[in-house]
Amino acid sequence: MSNQTESNSPASRPNVIVIMVDDLGFSDIGCYGGEISTPNLDALGYAGIRFTQMYNGARCCPSRAALLTGLNAHQAGIGQMTADLGVPSYQGFLRDDCVTMGEVAKSAGYRTLMSGKWHAGGGYDRRLRDQWTPGDAKHPLPTQRGFDRYFGLLEAADSYWNPKALMLQDQLIEVESDDFHLTDAIADHAASQIDDAMSAGEPFLQYIAFTAPHWPLHAWEDDIVKYEGKYMRGWDEIRAARHEEQKGLGIVDSKWPISPRDEDAPPWEDVENKEYEDIRMAVYCAMIEEVDRGVGRVVETLKRHGQFENTMIMFLTDNGGCAELFQEDSDWPDPSQWATSLTLDGQEVRVGDIPELRPGPDTTFQAVELPWANVSNAPFRLFKRWIHEGGISTPFIVHWPAKIAEGSIVDNVPMHITDIAATVYDAIGATYPTEYEGNEITPLEGESIVPILDGMEWSREKPVAVEHEGNRGIRIGDWKLVAEWDGPWELYNIPEDRTEQNDYASSEPARVVSMIREYEAWAERCGVLPWPVKEGFLAKRTLGKRDHISQHRGAIGGRTFR
Repeated sequence: MSNQTESNSPASRPNVIVIMVDDLGFSDIGCYGGEISTPNLDALGYAGIRFTQMYNGARCCPSRAALLTGLNAHQAGIGQMTADLGVPSYQGFLRDDCVTMGEVAKSAGYRTLMSGKWHAGGGYDRRLRDQWTPGDAKHPLPTQRGFDRYFGLLEAADSYWNPKALMLQDQLIEVESDDFHLTDAIADHAASQIDDAMSAGEPFLQYIAFTAPHWPLHAWEDDIVKYEGKYMRGWDEIRAARHEEQKGLGIVDSKWPISPRDEDAPPWEDVENKEYEDIRMAVYCAMIEEVDRGVGRVVETLKRHGQFENTMIMFLTDNGGCAELFQEDSDWPDPSQWATSLTLDGQEVRVGDIPELRPGPDTTFQAVELPWANVSNAPFRLFKRWIHEGGISTPFIVHWPAKIAEGSIVDNVPMHITDIAATVYDAIGATYPTEYEGNEITPLEGESIVPILDGMEWSREKPVAVEHEGNRGIRIGDWKLVAEWDGPWELYNIPEDRTEQNDYASSEPARVVSMIREYEAWAERCGVLPWPVKEGFLAKRTLGKRDHISQHRGAIGGRTFR
């Protein structure tokens, strides 16, 4: 074991683990109202602090950029996704004038570990894998942005059984075993990284970024069958049941009515192929249960080393539930890059939400789609990509036995994903730099919530503002101003109406004008540009009323929802 000063020993300096999952909805896990089996996350939630008004960045890589840097996504270079749109705030990879949690914690004497989805280092097209250049100026790797150890996925998504964007340290690797599943591998590597850090006698910061339950719907059959048949009650009934459970838990205020079923989701009684809808949701649940088991393995590793009480664990999701669909064997605007996929033994992968194919195995590539995403986000409106509550609200758990004596719920305290980095730095005694490797660093946007962990009152000094693809919003005190990218501003009083049913925009014109000014000042300061930033670049993936979501009453990819 290496020699450590007392101030740097694991016993005196807390470890930190930040766990982010992908496309999980606000109500999916048990301690936030869901019926999915998540005993390990529930144990952390019930013994820690469950926050009800943490906001993320509405989409995967903008949220990751904000989480990693403590800056708004545009300030970090990822205002949209990983495409380079020609300006620094939309370059698609982390900028040099920001620092990551890994870089700051490493400077403070921490071992820095990452296992899971990166998606903050430029884009990759799997059809052109032989032309990839990971590690170049436009494709920075975790090991180049402060992480000592890395295993995971470079891109947004991939097969869980045979991913092609898989990385170990700075090398692309191939799957060689037919018992590989990406979720299990992320958890296994996370546990191994902790073992190594403990052997070295070093306090550590670890970022675990599960890709699940992001599409494709890939899960172990033994897990799927536990849920098969349980969703034949339909999305209306499951959604209502979750809302009742949330009210009983104190996660939502009982005075907030559940938002109406989304207009692009048909009534359950009108759905012809209920068995297909049931099995899709069963696979989605199986993916979440597998994440939960992985969290359990990480917790057991901490306990084995006597570090559970000394470790601050944070858990959140990158955006609301995902309403995207896959048209049969195609994507947008050309045939899907996923259509080139093969299984480990060379079989063709069928891409698309195809009812005659049972999701789950490696020969399929499917998504859960809009109506179930509407369940995941209960009781809120809209989905991933939007700034309405269903798009940006995340379950957020902080568990730290050395500081948090008993479980509690913190509600009506708006906070933003940028606050997580600030909280980590406060907890470990790290100094946020003004200059790093010759670059002047953008001042930290996040605000530490450590006072809450100490049992004190806390409120955010800055407004919470989020923008993605023209969808935009700002929260100032009790009020939230929000708009879809091509729609008018809407105004809601969140403590009274968090499900956004009563729009005050017409009756509070002065407040609207004032909040628009605040939003525009924030947008100008952070480099937000009118959407689309690049002519012709609309990033439409799906169909329907809002261009981004599926139209379930019309024909899609050769099938219909009736």
